[in-house]
Amino acid sequence: MQASRPLPEARRCPANPILKPTDIRPTHPELEVCCVMNAGALRRDGVTYLMLRVDERPHPEQGYVSTAISREGRIEILRFRRDTPGLDTHDPRGFTLPDGRMYITVLSHLRLARSKDGVHFAIEDQPAIFPAEPYEAYAAQDARMTEIEGTVYINYSAVSDHGIATALATTTDFVTYRRHGLIFAPDNRNVCLFPRRIAGAYHALHRPMHAVPIGLNSVWLACSSDLTHWGGHRRVMAPRPGAWDDHHIGGGAPPIETPHGWLVVYHGANRSNRYCLGVALLDRDDPARVLARHTQALLQPVMPYERQGFFGNVVFTDGAVVQDGLLRVYYGASDETVCLADFPLEEVLSALLSLSANGDRNYGEN
Repeated sequence: MQASRPLPEARRCPANPILKPTDIRPTHPELEVCCVMNAGALRRDGVTYLMLRVDERPHPEQGYVSTAISREGRIEILRFRRDTPGLDTHDPRGFTLPDGRMYITVLSHLRLARSKDGVHFAIEDQPAIFPAEPYEAYAAQDARMTEIEGTVYINYSAVSDHGIATALATTTDFVTYRRHGLIFAPDNRNVCLFPRRIAGAYHALHRPMHAVPIGLNSVWLACSSDLTHWGGHRRVMAPRPGAWDDHHIGGGAPPIETPHGWLVVYHGANRSNRYCLGVALLDRDDPARVLARHTQALLQPVMPYERQGFFGNVVFTDGAVVQDGLLRVYYGASDETVCLADFPLEEVLSALLSLSANGDRNYGEN
């Protein structure tokens, strides 16, 4: 039996991080950009488009913890004394008040960047999508972009005190954007749309989040006739005990169609919250069927900018494109910057196909 092949080594862009907070103009004088990350990616007519997650926060004030929220598109600054009894600030991503109310420390919006070479990007001065709905009061973040029949579908996490839901917007020209509201209720995120119908239906990967300690945070598949109402849910992949993704997994980039199946780049974390990227291959006609899932991580946080930052030891992707035979993965590093890593596409597929040929699919439970 032929030995399984390892995944190719990541070719990190020498210019990494390719986008930093200092590259982004704040939306409001009272806010500063602290993070830019987790960009949705799309290659169209020789141009790479990134839909950036931009995190802003109020300028710091001694002795206070603060955040900004959106009230119908208007920014409101909230500040709380750090010495308040019962105030929990152990996680840099959020804080909890003594009465149980939870806030995240940033206000997120989506902003467009474009590039011909996929490395040097021009960033728009104004947001493409800014939190304007009640379900987006805390954030519109982590967009994925998928072109289906000439329309670009942008699904993103809508965050508020109601939880984390998934909203949908569309554009045909990256100038005007139409919102379609929520398509997955809280708590559900990491939605990745397939770029074409399968057996006449639209399909999406998604990751329900468990509020009770029953079950695993896994990747699921759903189908729809209109991209708004979803059903037919089936679990596709689960965390693997003892592996680098043993705590939780979720979608990363939207699936990429190849002659061998749907290539999926996903994220996974261990119990120390170390985030890595993995790859799997799904059946073209039945994407709930996993053909192969590599035991090796495609990308791990090893560089200083991946290990140290706003939330360290994290590589996380929302978008990948195929360009000149390369799988180009755009990823957030340490929840603070945008980076790029390239992989020869055929080598990635060969590594996955070697698992399938050996009968070693390594998908864990499904």
